[in-house]
Amino acid sequence: MQWTLVVPLKPLARAKSRLSDTATDAVRPGLALAFAQDTVAAALAATAVRDVVVVTDDPLAARELAALGARTVPEDPRADARDGLNAALRHGTAVARDIRPQSPVAALNADLPALRPVELTRVLNAAEEFPRSFLPDAAGTGTTLLAAIPGHDLSPVFGPDSRLRHRRSGAVELSPAAVDSVRQDVDTGDDLRAALGLGVGPRTAAAAARLLIPGQ
Repeated sequence: MQWTLVVPLKPLARAKSRLSDTATDAVRPGLALAFAQDTVAAALAATAVRDVVVVTDDPLAARELAALGARTVPEDPRADARDGLNAALRHGTAVARDIRPQSPVAALNADLPALRPVELTRVLNAAEEFPRSFLPDAAGTGTTLLAAIPGHDLSPVFGPDSRLRHRRSGAVELSPAAVDSVRQDVDTGDDLRAALGLGVGPRTAAAAARLLIPGQ
């Protein structure tokens, strides 16, 4: 299967607030953009991926990610702000399936700076076997990828403890081997250090080099 990925990205000025232990307010927007750029670039290089749709209202992020080859769309202004991430994913999925109705669709986090194309393909190949499936994050409580094959809704339920939420929604939990880069999202300084240990993309590496990170 050739997948369409939907990547939600909040405005950069509000992104990655939990990285305040590592990066200042002035630095975090640039880090968030670097994470998203490396994520999208790696996703587009995966053999199982045909398209990437980024849902964002941030004009700089939209411009930079479009330059990498992603299709960018603004968030749905009619959506309930209280359901921001899930609403963005539903909107992005609708856009993707308007373009390619029979395409399998997967939601992918925008903060996977260590993402490896071959590992992403491994996860997506595993997802082909189930109507809906998901990959838990490295912390074991969240979700970094949620997939739906043609004929099935994505039905995202991201939020606190999204691993449990997605499991309860009927999605199958995936457990392919050797996909650490697809599971390592970055919310905190410890997450960033873990991603750096895996090996991040060039934009994140450049942004992180400007930080004084204890233990590095």
